[in-house]
Amino acid sequence: MKKALICGVSGQDGAYLADLLLTKGYEVFGGSRDAQMSSFNNLTRLDIRSQVSLVSVNINDFRSVLQTLLKIRPDEVYNLAGQSSVGLSFEQPVETLESISVGTLNLLEAIRFSELPIKLYNAGSSESFGDTGQLAADESTPFRPRSPYGVAKAAAFWQVANYREAYQLFASTGILFNHESPLRPERFVTRKIVAAACRIAQGSTEKLTLGNIDIARDWGWAPDYVEAMWLMLQQPQPDDYVIATGHTRKLKDFIRIVFERVNLNWEEHVQIDPSFFRPTDLAEGNANPAKAYWQFGWKAQHKMEDVARLMVDAQLNGSFYPKAT
Repeated sequence: MKKALICGVSGQDGAYLADLLLTKGYEVFGGSRDAQMSSFNNLTRLDIRSQVSLVSVNINDFRSVLQTLLKIRPDEVYNLAGQSSVGLSFEQPVETLESISVGTLNLLEAIRFSELPIKLYNAGSSESFGDTGQLAADESTPFRPRSPYGVAKAAAFWQVANYREAYQLFASTGILFNHESPLRPERFVTRKIVAAACRIAQGSTEKLTLGNIDIARDWGWAPDYVEAMWLMLQQPQPDDYVIATGHTRKLKDFIRIVFERVNLNWEEHVQIDPSFFRPTDLAEGNANPAKAYWQFGWKAQHKMEDVARLMVDAQLNGSFYPKAT
């Protein structure tokens, strides 16, 4: 039985990934800074909390990481930890950089020091590319990040590449474009929109206040994307991959589809507040995920329209299906 350690198991991706690995027969360990105090609500929502061995590990502490690796001796480590909000990164740039960049470095160094044959997956981000305009970013597109979060993810990407080349570690980065699910917290704009639309449909008189709704992104379905993470570590050689749908849509389109799903006209319920605009933001994000398809056959099964409808249905039904199976 293979062992996997998921750092950041309590988040959206961590929970869906844990579910996927359990279906594949893994012994799954879920890492959190304080496993005794954390709620792990997402694992409970997917009804898998009792099947995941929860461990306390602080990836910002090298000793904590090394001790955890030597104790568990995992075959695979998935680094999904760290501050995950682009917007919050402008308010907490130091915490963002440390939790993402230093945490990744500690994992790499601990794997090297342990001399265990561990395969590492690192969660990269399309935010590292910055604003590429009409260019569909692939693995060779230069990084020009426009947020503290993007800067931190870019630094972690190059740390992984350096350790892979210098020490022959099996370490791969998935450069993931936006991916959503009902497990997203409401601080993320997609869940904020879905939750508000459902409340309004049920009688709330509130207005949904948003920032720039003309931004365009490649939005996918999180359970699709965790399968790509796993597939990267099953390849004969480590490498980096862009993971996306290949289809870019405006946030305005997402809003429209969500409100149509509950039989409402979004323009009657949405207001724009310029104070919600970020200091620097990406106007458009386009992706070319062809390498993942040709290398290991991965292709997104859901596009943005599907994601919007699935999230509304889950909000109304109180379910988190479909799971990563």
